[in-house]
Amino acid sequence: MHKNMARKLYPLGIQTFERIRKEDKLYIDKTEYIYHMTHTSGTYFFLARPRRFGKSLLVSTLQSYFEGKKDLFKGLAIEKLEQEWTEYPVLHFDMSGGKHMEKDQLEEYLGYRLEEEERRWGIDNPAKGCNNRLIELINTAYEKSGKQVVVLIDEYDAPLLDVAHEEGKLDELRNVMRNFYSPLKYREPVLRFVFLTGITKFSQLSIFSELNNITLLSMNDDYAGICGITKEELLTQMSEDIAELAEKRGITKEQAIDKLKEHYDGYHFTAESPDIFNPYSLLNCFNEKKFGSYWFTSGTPTYLINMMRHYDVMPTDITRVEADASEFDAPTENMSTIMPLLYQSGYITIKDYNEDYNYYTLDIPNKEVKVGLTKSLIPSYVTQNTLATTNTARRIAQALDKQDMDGALTLLQTFLGTIPYCNVTNYEGHYQQMLFIIFSLLTDYLVDVEVHTPKGRVDIVLLTKTDLYLIELKLNKDAQTAMQQINLKDYRQRFALSGKPITKVGINFDGTTGNITDWVIEHS
Repeated sequence: MHKNMARKLYPLGIQTFERIRKEDKLYIDKTEYIYHMTHTSGTYFFLARPRRFGKSLLVSTLQSYFEGKKDLFKGLAIEKLEQEWTEYPVLHFDMSGGKHMEKDQLEEYLGYRLEEEERRWGIDNPAKGCNNRLIELINTAYEKSGKQVVVLIDEYDAPLLDVAHEEGKLDELRNVMRNFYSPLKYREPVLRFVFLTGITKFSQLSIFSELNNITLLSMNDDYAGICGITKEELLTQMSEDIAELAEKRGITKEQAIDKLKEHYDGYHFTAESPDIFNPYSLLNCFNEKKFGSYWFTSGTPTYLINMMRHYDVMPTDITRVEADASEFDAPTENMSTIMPLLYQSGYITIKDYNEDYNYYTLDIPNKEVKVGLTKSLIPSYVTQNTLATTNTARRIAQALDKQDMDGALTLLQTFLGTIPYCNVTNYEGHYQQMLFIIFSLLTDYLVDVEVHTPKGRVDIVLLTKTDLYLIELKLNKDAQTAMQQINLKDYRQRFALSGKPITKVGINFDGTTGNITDWVIEHS
């Protein structure tokens, strides 16, 4: 098999710009963004993006740039733009190691981060307290170099994420971080550039006290593609990688692009954002030569599941929703719904923007996130046996592909018979959530719940490759009652436009056994 030997290796697990360039690994050029950002009037910049979207690499690139390492940027966009290449003193703090800590541990951790920098600048006898030490560091770097200082803070919110749902603890740790960041305000005259990055957007007041002149890049159209891989970058800079993947999987290049889009694309971080692919998943997919669930399985979203419990979020609440920016691009610590956390963590993203009425439509970005999120909710809503649920869903999907709803419900009945009885199942809503999860695992299908029609609502709408199913659930009644409800309200009207044959399904659950007792299927 012919291989082009010039193809660059993937920088998996490497977040250092200098190393990627020296080892000649694949680098998607983001230096034009860096030039524009560093040549505007602002000093303080903030960017929020989901985990593993390339924030640390961006911070590292900024470090190499401000250290004047011109040779590392040969052949990149910034080479033609930058004339000066001034070397500045750079203080780089990575907060990602400060997770799961009590107050004393966090202060100790910050102390170690400061110590690393103090050694570089020859400070043997540091001041007392983290904020005084940071002031001393900034002053020393400024005096010794004769240049303004650059401060780069990666994952600024890492110490706070895991306690975002614990108010008392959050306050305590937030005070520690606020104290640490406070010199950034006081030493503005000697600072050339300050960049902060993280997953969530804590309120400026709570973290950066009076630092009210931060340029927020997170929803700025000009910087929409600063992290992640845009569709244009994929098609131009990774064309060879796509061809290799297609060959390995025995599909055409066009089919490979479609599959990559389906699995890893779909992110938009601003109103005018280009299509953005998850960089972590994309590189892993090219490396492994198969379409796996890379990003989702690379970190258990424990804080997310905790927050969902805290806000009493139903699985069905995570699907398509309309909101204005203040409802999702909002400070995490005083949010009234889980939406900001879902958005900032990358589990939902912008899908559309209505300029006339200034609102956004948000939804799950792609297949990888949809399946991953659904799977992580199975233990709370179906059974602890996640594997049994996903296997059942797969078999149900195979039955529905053959248009065999009767066979699908028989499989479901058998499966539910194996699940230990749970005492919170005596209400219709529980079954709706459970079926929503199981049907959502049939990944190619569109599932909607509580769908409004001119004459009422239908419990679940399931759109498969061939059919449209209207499903009505009843508890402790009978399937015929459920069917009558569908007929009574003439739900079909709303869905006539789909062009697919409509099948009505009435299902009755028994609250004492937590299982289906009977069902009625009517084809139109």
